[in-house]
Amino acid sequence: MKNLEKYLEIKDEVKEAIEAGKAVVALESTIIAHGMPYPKNIETALEIEDIIRDNGAVPATIGIIDGQIKVGLTKEEIEFLGKSDEVVKVSRRDFPVVLAEKRHGATTVAGTMIAADLAGIKIFVTGGVGGVHRGAEKTFDVSADLEELKKTSVAVIAAGAKSILDLGLTLEKLETFGVPVLGYQTAELPAFYSRHSGYNCDYRLENPEHTADILKAKWDLGLEGGVLIANPVPESDEIEYSVINEKIEQALAEAKENEIKGKELTPFLLDRIKEITGGKSLETNISLVRNNAVVGAQIARAFANKI
Repeated sequence: MKNLEKYLEIKDEVKEAIEAGKAVVALESTIIAHGMPYPKNIETALEIEDIIRDNGAVPATIGIIDGQIKVGLTKEEIEFLGKSDEVVKVSRRDFPVVLAEKRHGATTVAGTMIAADLAGIKIFVTGGVGGVHRGAEKTFDVSADLEELKKTSVAVIAAGAKSILDLGLTLEKLETFGVPVLGYQTAELPAFYSRHSGYNCDYRLENPEHTADILKAKWDLGLEGGVLIANPVPESDEIEYSVINEKIEQALAEAKENEIKGKELTPFLLDRIKEITGGKSLETNISLVRNNAVVGAQIARAFANKI
């Protein structure tokens, strides 16, 4: 790709692992800059990298520093993104401006998928994906994450879609886009904080090797686009759907009252829900990301053995 080196820097450890066909796992940076409070954001980011390593894969946390996409952030760069108040939330539409203006950016699910694909990384671990917001039939508020899953061939391991969303409409959109929603050792779509949502996944996955076989078959056929691998939060840390839904409705009402919308909506809701639940939602968030990191690393290792 023309002038790609100008915009993309891959850390040596990550580059060597990619070239050697080893297991590599992409990680986002929005959770660092906009998803968790300091210093828990930095502690969690570094802990997730350690979990990936402990499970036999190389972590590649992705962000933007001074207008350059960094695939494999250093500890210092992670700390910078976690402390700075000049970090833009970057999805597909934001890349040209943030890179051209030499700004700093934290990549969303969609943004991380794009960068991972540019670097040649096929497995990406996050907390939860974006989707169709509640009331979208009036606001047309649909996350760019879904469009990216439609077109970019990266597997996303997440605890389903964020429970602040309309999960039914999110699944309908993913079906229209031809994106497989695969439940990891579950038939039911997890709802981020909760293991249960009342909605079914398209298919059930049994283990990392089964998952890798499906990913390989999809991409061998030239079927472009991503796969959503839905991995439930550990039972000991979940918040029951009926309980968390009541808190979400309260936060949504406050967002509407304060006219908060667009890219500011999700960070506001997650922060407000943390306050309403007395910090329990943050603990659950960290637990599910840890769990996704273990499963993602295992899938990355199995996939690396197939290629």
